Amino acid sequence: MNSTISSLVSTTTTTTITSVTSTTTTTSTASTTSSTVSSSTTSTTSTTTTTSLFCWNSTAITVAGITSSAGTAANQFDRPFAIALDSSNTLYISDQNNNRVQKWLAGASNGTTVAGEASGMQGIDSSSLYIPSGILLDSSGNIYVADTGNFRVQYWVQGASNGTTVAGITAGASSGTVAAGGNGLGTANTQLKYPVGVYFDASSNSLIIANTGANNVVRWVLGASSWTLIAGSMNGTKGSNATLLNYPVGVTMDSMGNIYVADRNNHRIQFFLAGQSTGITIAGVTNSSGDSAKLLYNPYSIILDAQLNLYVADTYNHRIQKFIHC
Repeated sequence: MNSTISSLVSTTTTTTITSVTSTTTTTSTASTTSSTVSSSTTSTTSTTTTTSLFCWNSTAITVAGITSSAGTAANQFDRPFAIALDSSNTLYISDQNNNRVQKWLAGASNGTTVAGEASGMQGIDSSSLYIPSGILLDSSGNIYVADTGNFRVQYWVQGASNGTTVAGITAGASSGTVAAGGNGLGTANTQLKYPVGVYFDASSNSLIIANTGANNVVRWVLGASSWTLIAGSMNGTKGSNATLLNYPVGVTMDSMGNIYVADRNNHRIQFFLAGQSTGITIAGVTNSSGDSAKLLYNPYSIILDAQLNLYVADTYNHRIQKFIHC
């Protein structure tokens, strides 16, 4: 008999999703005595093979910022919001309350300002930002910044000291086209409710959306008129069990189609195997905020590197945490 069983193995140091294959072989032999009485002997051999598919150390390493220390110094953040990662594992972080984007080389103890003012000064001119949120990095190292307080998206060429408005009202940028939502505020599957995080899945030509106010994550195929549920509640119910979310803000996906969610108000990162709606906590502790190496405090953004190491913008702890893939 061959069977394959998926299970979760948790320890104090790692979170592991495993695939277990068990094989049982039964052999029967028969013997006959001189009195023609028959008997049989059965021997059973069992072999179990366990293969680790996903595993993260539950104790994080702080790779940028100073735990629970907000400030404008080059080694500090004031509520880091979003993170991007280039091919050399250099981090780009929108330092929201400091109105800037910081570039942080792997292993560095300080960041450098690549968009906005290093001093943290807000502004509306082309060299300034005001409450920057989401960021996107292209293959040439150019940066797109959601300049939230200025109602625009700024494009910053690598090394430039000024940005260019590519969307929004400043400088008369062109209008956009509705790709998802557009049917008013609500929890129906034709609506969105305060969406924050978004990930483009090229394989399905769809947007994976952290539909924050509705406490769910949804998929909206470009050109479609409604979404399908990936994780969380259909009707907006919040919660902290394995099938519910509470104010999810960040979302990403790996090459296998698995979904990772920054479940902000539950202070955790949830992992959803492709096609499954029951999540597994792979970073943080549900409903426990704190600044130790195992805890998170309102995480906002997540990203994976090529080795599936997980980086988390631990926003209210003013740091970026790295959970090593094992």
